Amino acid sequence: MVRIGVCGAAGRMGKTILELCDKNDSLEIGAAIEHPQSPMLGLDAGILAGIGEKGVLIVDDINNVSDDFDVLIDFTLPDATIENLKKCQAAGKRMVIGTTGFSDEQKTEIEQVSKDCALVFAPNMSIGVNLCFKLIELAAQIVGDSTDIEIIEAHHNQKKDAPSGTAVRMGEIVADTLDRNLKECAVYGRQGIGEARDPKTIGFETIRAGDIVGDHTVMFASAGERIEITHKASSRSTFASGALRAANWLSHKEPGLYDMQDVLGL
Repeated sequence: MVRIGVCGAAGRMGKTILELCDKNDSLEIGAAIEHPQSPMLGLDAGILAGIGEKGVLIVDDINNVSDDFDVLIDFTLPDATIENLKKCQAAGKRMVIGTTGFSDEQKTEIEQVSKDCALVFAPNMSIGVNLCFKLIELAAQIVGDSTDIEIIEAHHNQKKDAPSGTAVRMGEIVADTLDRNLKECAVYGRQGIGEARDPKTIGFETIRAGDIVGDHTVMFASAGERIEITHKASSRSTFASGALRAANWLSHKEPGLYDMQDVLGL
C-alpha cells in the first residue's frame, strides 16, 4: 500500500485527489498539508473532502508528517512547491509535481533535487493530454514546416499563470521537433497593426473565463486545410487520477526526473 501526502488538501484539486485516493485499493491517505494561514488546519481531511473521517488531520508543515507518507502530490504554487520539494529531499521522500508557472531557475532547482529524489514533474497529469503530446509531435514532424502553428488555451478565471504550463509544453514539443527555439519564435497574443505573420513563429492565445477546467488546441493551418489537435477537460478528476497513477508508479523508482510520458510508457 502506497501512502499519499497531499499538498493544498483544502483546495479543489486537493479534495479531488483525496476523494479518488480513498477509492483506490493500492493507495491510502497518509497526510494532508495546507498553508499556515489556512482556516482548515486541524480538520480531518476525509471530512473536508466528503469521504468520511480518516484520522488524518490537516497540518501546515510537511516536516510534522514526513513519516506518514511515501509520495507527496503537490498542486499548489511555485514558491510553495519548491519549499515542499526541499523538505521532501531532506526526508528522502518521492514527489509528484503538478504545479505550473515555475521560473527557469526553479526548474533548474527541481532538476538538481531529482539527483537525490524520485520526482514526476509534468505540466499536465491528464492521460489524454499526454497522448496529445505524442500526436502533436507527429503532426509537427509531418506538416510543421509547411503550416502556421497556433496554440489556444482556456482555463477558469482563478488560474494565475498564462499561458498554461500545458500550452507551453505543447509549444516546446513543436519547437523541439522543428529545431526552433521557443523563446525566440513564440508570439504571445497579437494587437495592432504590424508585419504579416512570420511562418516560423508559434502563436499562443490565452482565455481566462468562468469555471473552464482546461481546454487546449494546437492548430496546424495551411492554404486549403488545417489540422487541430484538441483536448478538453471537463473535470479535475482527470488530473487527479493521473497524479495518483504517477504516485503509484513512482513509489518504487530510483532518484531521477520523470514525466507522465514515462509513467504511461509513451
